Amino acid sequence: MTQTENEDRSLGDLLTRLVTETSTLVQREIDLARTEMSQKVAQVSRGAQMLAIGSALVYAGLLALLATAVVALVQYVALPWWVATLAVGGFVLIVGLLIVAGGRHALRIQQLAPQKTLQTLKDDAEWASKQATGQTPQTT
Repeated sequence: MTQTENEDRSLGDLLTRLVTETSTLVQREIDLARTEMSQKVAQVSRGAQMLAIGSALVYAGLLALLATAVVALVQYVALPWWVATLAVGGFVLIVGLLIVAGGRHALRIQQLAPQKTLQTLKDDAEWASKQATGQTPQTT
């Protein structure tokens, strides 16, 4: 073999290795994203289940307390039924609207994007860019 054939073979081996390692890197990034998203979906699912069950119980208890409040206003304050019902209903409406506003705010700040995967993709892109320009990568 001549020196040119050795260089060509080395270049071919390097290109094969580059393709293999790039493929492995992409597959690992996909696996990381899949794992991270599965964890986030499981967390959201558990939270939603607990929220639904708790809400149903709170709703049943609240209905009983509201009926008691209306009866108490009619019985002890001597309000007409419609006034007592309107007062209790208005109070509950205001409290409910405040809770809905808080829930919407909490959902808005929830970050469901796979943060670790995004960071590693950014790091990989930076590394590849430095490799392409011939710069030596910095260690962190």
